[in-house]
Amino acid sequence: MPDLFLELRDDDAEPGAPPAPAPLPEAGALALLQTAEFAASKLIPWGSNYSFAVALETPEGREQLAIYKPRGGEAPLYDFPDGSLYRRECAAYVFSRRLGWDLVPPTVVRDGPHGIGSVQLYVEPTPDDGDARRFWGSCRPEIERLVLFDHLVNNADRKIGHCLRDPQGKVWGIDHGLTFHRHPKLRTVLWQYVGARVAPDLLGDLRRLRRRPEDLVRELSPYLDRSEIDALLGRVDRFVESGVYPNLNPRRNVPYGWW
Repeated sequence: MPDLFLELRDDDAEPGAPPAPAPLPEAGALALLQTAEFAASKLIPWGSNYSFAVALETPEGREQLAIYKPRGGEAPLYDFPDGSLYRRECAAYVFSRRLGWDLVPPTVVRDGPHGIGSVQLYVEPTPDDGDARRFWGSCRPEIERLVLFDHLVNNADRKIGHCLRDPQGKVWGIDHGLTFHRHPKLRTVLWQYVGARVAPDLLGDLRRLRRRPEDLVRELSPYLDRSEIDALLGRVDRFVESGVYPNLNPRRNVPYGWW
């Protein structure tokens, strides 16, 4: 999947128009995603499910780009419950925030032009400079965090096109509709940590999460059923106990389309 480059443009704007407003803090971004009006919508022309690039506008005139994935645009799958992918997108954001890892852009569930769905803050990607394979195949703290996140959420579709660096160099993960299945489904292109020890600070984050499981259950319950949350907690426990990334099978743990 190619990177998605979007911009808000006013054809009537005069030269020297004011620059785009500064990024919102997380609470402000969530409020905007939840309440702003849909001012424009355009289908993204790839992917097996319908996704839309949308422009949101507040009553004060602030505009924001976002990605809207309606439940009605989800293609039926044999192994994931129908109409559940948009909720998994939001669950991934909630779980990343609960860990304190800030890997998934702010995401909410709300009604839109095509019915209820997920609405996620758009992240502008850094243009590919030909070094993507080297960067995403390296061992860096921010990449390990994403790798461990994928193991925990049981990500069935981690492709490089779902890994972003923004203009400030921050790493983000997007497209988390195929996550949180109760049965093992991991498929990923990020294999550099197979058999390695998990970084101690990441294990510390998991231990802190596990001290208050009821908080996680409460936050994820609007998006996942209890068996999926219990399976997630089981994966957290296994990493805390072993401290090692598991071996992967090249016949089972590679996503369609590979890179």
